[in-house]
Amino acid sequence: MLEIQGLSAFYGRAQALFDVSLRAEKGEIIAVIGANGAGKSTLFDSVLGLTKTTGAVRLEGQDLTGQGSSEIVRRGVGYAPERFNLFPYMTVRDNLLVGAYTARGDIETNLEMVHALFPRLAERAGQETSTQSGGERQMVSLGRALMGSPRLLLVDEPTIGLAPKVCDEIAVVLRRLRDEFGLTVVIAEQNANFALSLASRVYVLESGRITAEGTAESLAKDEALAAAYFGH
Repeated sequence: MLEIQGLSAFYGRAQALFDVSLRAEKGEIIAVIGANGAGKSTLFDSVLGLTKTTGAVRLEGQDLTGQGSSEIVRRGVGYAPERFNLFPYMTVRDNLLVGAYTARGDIETNLEMVHALFPRLAERAGQETSTQSGGERQMVSLGRALMGSPRLLLVDEPTIGLAPKVCDEIAVVLRRLRDEFGLTVVIAEQNANFALSLASRVYVLESGRITAEGTAESLAKDEALAAAYFGH
């Protein structure tokens, strides 16, 4: 579903990613884990065409390089950034509808799916997101990404600042998206335990470089994982 080869990303003259390669198969959950500042959000921005890059990004074999963000979304890539990127003074419903810009013919179907996954969003459709809890805002962020009818979903830091119970709810939804709706999901996370509990394969990103990769089971025992978080 997703293939990244030799990807480097730049902000002006500053290089943020160095020769990153990874893949995600159809219907798979993979995770990119790393400390704050490792380059996880830059990686997602690069897939969405928001940074200057070299290398290749392919969706189902089709090159996304040089495409605009709206075209990449139309091709089936959904992006759920950190919950702080919502429109705070718009209602839950209106935030969700913003995500339907490239899939206007699927609005009602996608709203039903989002409300089935997150019943709380249906109950609070008229509430401004600025008044919601952190967990509720994360649900809106995920729901907004799903309104674009994605086949590939990029989820940035879904557990940051959330209580363990809410993290468990998010994990249940991500598994349902894979198992019931056939989505491919790529998670960027600092919370290694959360990522390892969900993903079939994991990539460790450190200072813009992939320093380790493997199955969740193998990396759970890998010294590279400790080095990425604790420096030893």
